[in-house]
Amino acid sequence: MAEKRDYYEVLGVSKDATADEIKKAYRKMAVKYHPDRNPDNKEAEEKFKEAAEAYDVLSDADKRAKYDRFGHNMGPQGFGGGGGQYAYGGGMSMEDIFANFGDIFGDVFGGGRAYGGFSGATGGSPRKHVNKGTDLRITVKVTLKDIMNGVDKKLKIPRMVACEHCKGTGAKDGTAFKTCTRCQGTGYVTGVQQTMFGPQQTHRVCPECNGEGKVITESCSYCGGTGVVKKDEIVSFHIPAGVSDGDVLTLRGQGNAPRHGGVNGDLLIVIQEEKNAELIRDGVDLIYNLMLDFPTAALGGTAEVPTVEGRARLKIAAGTQPGRVLRLRGKGLPKMNSSIKGDILVNVMVYVPENLTDAEKAAVESLKDQPNIVPNESTVKRIFSRLRHIFNKENRGVE
Repeated sequence: MAEKRDYYEVLGVSKDATADEIKKAYRKMAVKYHPDRNPDNKEAEEKFKEAAEAYDVLSDADKRAKYDRFGHNMGPQGFGGGGGQYAYGGGMSMEDIFANFGDIFGDVFGGGRAYGGFSGATGGSPRKHVNKGTDLRITVKVTLKDIMNGVDKKLKIPRMVACEHCKGTGAKDGTAFKTCTRCQGTGYVTGVQQTMFGPQQTHRVCPECNGEGKVITESCSYCGGTGVVKKDEIVSFHIPAGVSDGDVLTLRGQGNAPRHGGVNGDLLIVIQEEKNAELIRDGVDLIYNLMLDFPTAALGGTAEVPTVEGRARLKIAAGTQPGRVLRLRGKGLPKMNSSIKGDILVNVMVYVPENLTDAEKAAVESLKDQPNIVPNESTVKRIFSRLRHIFNKENRGVE
């Protein structure tokens, strides 16, 4: 299988392109490679579908952020992963393209909701209109421990569900219908419109029955003819290890049910990372600021450092300088969909006493002029060199 091209490259835009620039680029590609302009041209058809897939991702803020972070290689939760509980995009058929991108094609090719206007690509027969419910968005808080191991969640969520009495149809007993006389039960009305390719047959959703092909003769008394009722339901889901603050996980079909039946919307789970009192997150690494007393820094010893799952003992070498960064390997967070794991970076600080007794002052004074207490020129250069190494972003000087 050929490797997927970068979506920005497919549309010919930069990674910081605006939404309008992305839309304009896609329109241009759609016109160039449209099947009606390139009959029996498989290469043009593939480019047409490739551009549509790129636009599907880059035109959606959540999908685009995910793509910018992980690219195509997202495993079971990814753009091309196939399967899994979550989905962010993927390969598209011609019918998917024409059904889902009416706002683009309607402007370019002049077809109502745009799907039926492409008779050359779809065989001139519009797909049956399907209602889709609205999406729900909830925020879920996670701890560093949740991010480390992944976590199963169970929440009670109020959402619109199909009415049990009319089976979501809105009609009494689910049977009080008659065929729509305007569209003869097809759900679409047809017409002819002039486009850049000449006369094109168009299909648009029937305004009489809203694409359902039938009209209600007697409404369900339980839902008032809407086909939906509000209900608190328990939703169970898994948050994978390695998620970050602001990530959005999508549970397909777990949103609101649509009026008069159809496909449920999605449940969008927004990750909110709870701040840890001791550890600071930096990607997959965790940072801890360790305050040492002067004797331990000078003579060496051990210090206790917090980790996500407990405490760890860290050996302190004699002569450890403030600003030095020590590493606890593999004690950081996992990278999502990867075996990579970060470290805990321990930033060493040394406490200088603020209040001393007379005896303590005398002890310090006795050391003041000792040769190993006062830094010489070479010592200063070595320490400053280490500090510059630490603040180099590409190489922190971590030990």
